[in-house]
Amino acid sequence: MGTGMVLRKLKHTEVPVWIKLRHLPVELWTTDGLSTVASGIGRQLYLDAITRACTRLDFARVCVMLNVSSKLPKYIVIMMPNELGGKSACKVDVEYEWLPPKCTGCTSLGHITKECPLTKSVKPAVSIYVRKNVV
Repeated sequence: MGTGMVLRKLKHTEVPVWIKLRHLPVELWTTDGLSTVASGIGRQLYLDAITRACTRLDFARVCVMLNVSSKLPKYIVIMMPNELGGKSACKVDVEYEWLPPKCTGCTSLGHITKECPLTKSVKPAVSIYVRKNVV
């Protein structure tokens, strides 16, 4: 008797990850500024309490929703106004606190490529020959 239910494995396309933004210009230490910078990585979800309070200025800690198929930049270049009325490039370094294992074979999260159930080939049986000494 069928129930009409179909079971299938979900494929996650996004994952929340905490990042640290280093060498951030003081002008960007606002909710909007941090959101703008974090959008170069993913969609901003949260700021940690110390970042919100601006009590640690060596880096900003932001939780972003990453698309698992996107590239993970090591830095973001922000164009900032300069004193001459033009714009200057400012490099903000990005440090990922944790990344889930990702398979390049099936682009799924949770396992690495060499352990992919879709691309893992069945290993053939190995024959071992034992030689007996006959006296």
